Amino acid sequence: MNEKKILYVEDDLSLIEGLKYTLEKNGFLVDNARTVMEAYQFFRAGRYDLLLLDVTLPDGTGFDICKEVRKTSAVPIIFLTASDEEISIVKGLDMGGDDYITKPFKLGEVLSRINALLRRSGQQFYKSDMILESNGIKIDLSERRCWKGETELSLTLVEYKLLCLFLKNPGRLLPRELILDRLWDGNGSYVDDNTLSVYIRRLRRKIEDDPNSPTKLLTEIGFGYKWAVCKEFLSLQSTQTKKI
Repeated sequence: MNEKKILYVEDDLSLIEGLKYTLEKNGFLVDNARTVMEAYQFFRAGRYDLLLLDVTLPDGTGFDICKEVRKTSAVPIIFLTASDEEISIVKGLDMGGDDYITKPFKLGEVLSRINALLRRSGQQFYKSDMILESNGIKIDLSERRCWKGETELSLTLVEYKLLCLFLKNPGRLLPRELILDRLWDGNGSYVDDNTLSVYIRRLRRKIEDDPNSPTKLLTEIGFGYKWAVCKEFLSLQSTQTKKI
């Protein structure tokens, strides 16, 4: 049995007890660190499949941990915090976090988000030998690599999946609800709507010449987003039928 191991960084004993019990009951191995320094010690001594980070800690923040971890590891990271301010969400995701859950939360919600993120991080999203190209953006699905022109893009897991979704559906208006469900494997109803807006802005900063006046990833106010159709038609080097 290949049990997944989680490093849970939280100093609130009441939260630790409930969430740790739920995770272990569902087959996870859980180590708990209550400070930034303890988290560093655990991380350097072991291998983890996912990090669950509180933001406010006695000797620093979960952002500090994320920044340090991202120097050497792409391990999935979820922030758990009482702050639902958009600036905090942006900061966490910009530092390399993969998801963000605000307190108070339901234990079932956290479990669903963890499972969804682990599935995304462990799977090959599409068949090999496929190339997506549109509007100067190229994705090699077999190697999970992306370029803007000749420049390779550094994308988080969610940004990558988001970009693939748009390039596989050029010119099609994708409602926000559909995008959330696709990115979070049917658990989109658990995700704060601001989180998608943050990811869209992050992605635009990487793919657009002018993120403030996007020409590739367009907003349909009140409905959702769509990928602009250009003269160079989307190329799928595969016979697989295009689906969302």
